[in-house]
Amino acid sequence: MDRQLERCCGLDVHKETITACVRIGGRSGRAAQHVQTFRTTAAELIVLRDWLAAHGVTHVAMESTGVYWKPVFYALESDFTCLLVNAAHIKQVPGRKTDVHDCVWIAQLLEHGLLRGSFVPPVPIRELRDLTRYRKALIQDRTRVANRLHKALEDAGIKLATVASDILGVSGRAMLAALAQGTTDPDPSRARSRPAAREASGAGHCARWPVSVAPCIPRGAAAGPPGLP
Repeated sequence: MDRQLERCCGLDVHKETITACVRIGGRSGRAAQHVQTFRTTAAELIVLRDWLAAHGVTHVAMESTGVYWKPVFYALESDFTCLLVNAAHIKQVPGRKTDVHDCVWIAQLLEHGLLRGSFVPPVPIRELRDLTRYRKALIQDRTRVANRLHKALEDAGIKLATVASDILGVSGRAMLAALAQGTTDPDPSRARSRPAAREASGAGHCARWPVSVAPCIPRGAAAGPPGLP
């Protein structure tokens, strides 16, 4: 099979180590091969980059193994043409010998143009994607906390969701703070709520009197002090 790349490298990335195989084509048709192992620390990644540059490598390929490939890819993408390859695609290529290291097999496939790189977005898109994913995770966490709080209130027989559309809104938090302080009288907690929450409770027009003596005054009618017509 014809050689497509003269100087390339295959990386076998693990959690703590990286095994690199550099293949350099020769005039005789047989490629020279150099294999070396590096650590995954930031300093060792710089050593790996310098080692690849010393061999004149132009293309680097690695498997997309979990999240371990990310620091390696990011450290090398500015100096080499990096290919992030699906591990399932590499396994489907026939002809591999059982005694060949993963990095050597990746380097051989890259040398003959048998690898197809996955799409890796540029740095601005990656940063925006991380930000939006983190925002989505925070929203999901907030929703889970609100659901647990709603369940705890329902288990305690506190129907806060019936008088406040959002139990974590301004009115809901005020009533939760009153309950946390040991308030058991419904009037003080109702007085702390905003007008919208008092209207939702059906007592917005008579919230200034205690519940036990609040008169039933039709909406729009003049309201006087208790005991007066």
